[in-house]
Amino acid sequence: MRQPRRPSPVKVTPFAPTRRRSVALLIETSNDYARGLLQGVIQYIRAHGPWSTFLAEQGRGDTPPDWLSTWKGDGIIARVENRRIARAVIATGLPVVDVSAANLLPGAPWVETDDAAIARAAFDHLYERGFRSFAYCGDDRFNWSRWRCEHFRRLATAAGCPCAELGAAPAARVAAWIRGLPRPVGVMASYDALGRQILEACRQAGAAVPDGVAVVGVDDDELLCALSDPPLSSVAPDKRRTGYEAAALLDRMMAGEAVEARPYLIPPLGVTTRVSSDVLAVEDEGVSAAVRFIRERACEGIDVSDVVAAVPLGRRVLEARFKRLVGRTPHDEIDRVKVERVKELLRETDLPLSEIARRTGYAHVEYMTVVFKKRAGTPPSTYRARHGRRGRGGT
Repeated sequence: MRQPRRPSPVKVTPFAPTRRRSVALLIETSNDYARGLLQGVIQYIRAHGPWSTFLAEQGRGDTPPDWLSTWKGDGIIARVENRRIARAVIATGLPVVDVSAANLLPGAPWVETDDAAIARAAFDHLYERGFRSFAYCGDDRFNWSRWRCEHFRRLATAAGCPCAELGAAPAARVAAWIRGLPRPVGVMASYDALGRQILEACRQAGAAVPDGVAVVGVDDDELLCALSDPPLSSVAPDKRRTGYEAAALLDRMMAGEAVEARPYLIPPLGVTTRVSSDVLAVEDEGVSAAVRFIRERACEGIDVSDVVAAVPLGRRVLEARFKRLVGRTPHDEIDRVKVERVKELLRETDLPLSEIARRTGYAHVEYMTVVFKKRAGTPPSTYRARHGRRGRGGT
């Protein structure tokens, strides 16, 4: 009787676990922007890790941590704010991605906010509210403040509007500067803490906010903006996406891939409107009423005929005055308000496009997509992939 054949032995290869890469994070935790960068890095690690991270407890511009010179890691993400940090990072010989606008590592890629787009967001926010006089208050010690000032000034000049400027100054000088500005005036502060200082200066100068002076900061630091009196409007940088993209670049470099040493600029999410700029600086009561009606009802599916019915002006008169004072037609303003709401829902929710269309007054997803692409330059799905919770590494 034949014996059953024994199965041949199977060769088993032992599982080799992926080695954790060690990454140093030379990023301060003392301000909201830097913490947002770290959140973006964390989200990248959760999606693509594992990494072992070393976070130095330091403030902005501190000396390099003592352990860095002997640290045996794989890569560094750093806010290189001074030449001591730059020299210490270079000395490690490791791949590094810079997340500072100081640009002290010309041989490394650096990921930063798009300051031209930030200035554009602040200017458009004020211009669309009817302001035709502008001012910028910044801090010349920082590249990003100077760049924002240059772009803001160019936008005002291109629109045929004056733009006053002030650098870092004591409170009394800021108050004197505010007193000398024309009214009404839209002011951009280079960052939120300075925006708070300007609002305090407005109180000292007896300037009404937002009717006489509207103020917009940058960083959208919820704590600082809420503590301001009145609460401060602010341009919201895409902090998490900036950190996420920096981590993605470093991952490629640690894998041996060549990455171009150039700026990788991340546009802002938009302006978070609070009381400090929530006004329409237009003396025409009919146009003001039309703008308020559109901003309150645009996502209910209204059209220009509904606007005309809500204000004491004929269609031709309204459209002519609206275009002259606001810079666009009532139809364009309806589209703008709706698209901004679509952007918000794409960024902050996982709602399907059909539901977003319904919530923003579009009868068909296809039409929403056409309008959105025309105004935003990209389809809704692409915008969500870049700026939505998942695109920023969210869960």
